[in-house]
Amino acid sequence: MTRKLFPQFEQSYFPDPRTYAFPDWALVGDYYYQASDIVTFGTPLTAETAAEAYRKGIFPWYMRGIPLPWYCPEQRAVLEFKDLHIPRSLAKARRQQPFKFTIDRDFGSVMKACAAAKRPEQGGTWITGDFQRVYTELHKKGMAHSVEVWDGGTLVGGLYGVDAGGVFCGESMFYRAPNASKLALLYLIDHLRSRGSDWLDIQVMTPHMEALGAKEIRRVDFLDRLRLAQDQKQKGLIYCF
Repeated sequence: MTRKLFPQFEQSYFPDPRTYAFPDWALVGDYYYQASDIVTFGTPLTAETAAEAYRKGIFPWYMRGIPLPWYCPEQRAVLEFKDLHIPRSLAKARRQQPFKFTIDRDFGSVMKACAAAKRPEQGGTWITGDFQRVYTELHKKGMAHSVEVWDGGTLVGGLYGVDAGGVFCGESMFYRAPNASKLALLYLIDHLRSRGSDWLDIQVMTPHMEALGAKEIRRVDFLDRLRLAQDQKQKGLIYCF
């Protein structure tokens, strides 16, 4: 009752990254960990902690053997839609593609497929059972969303992520047919554009996203843009989903 009547007394699980003094190293138990991009270690992953984290520009990233790190990196990867570069081969596939696209039709299957995707460069998946459970709960609450790519009745690609209050934060994607994940991303961008958004958060740069026009910006600039988008959503100027 107190939390509903007096929201100023609600528990906060994370400091504000705008004012937090990021240390170079953090002592967690008996070990020091590099912490220049990390807000905290070991905060439990729940729907409540994840929701607060994303709204503050923070995201969890599971690493085996380390208390769960919650990141807000100094260099943040984003994709501004005005900078989107579609290679000729992808543009051709987009024109000829036989696929059907849906949003939030089968979030659970998309997340499971992302978890099962082979990523040799990462030494395994960060999408553990706990992540699947919590993000499915966020989906039920209307905060996590998916794009599905169908070939007939078969799921052949997709992606999922979190609406941080006016900005879509991409988490993972998968494909079982050529270009399916890339076409899912283009479909998502068209969807977000139609609802007033002009960029998305991709968290950490990858060669694939860089080839599509993504860039890195400073943490402070990312947090400013996130706050602006959240203000715009409050005013009804942006509605991602």
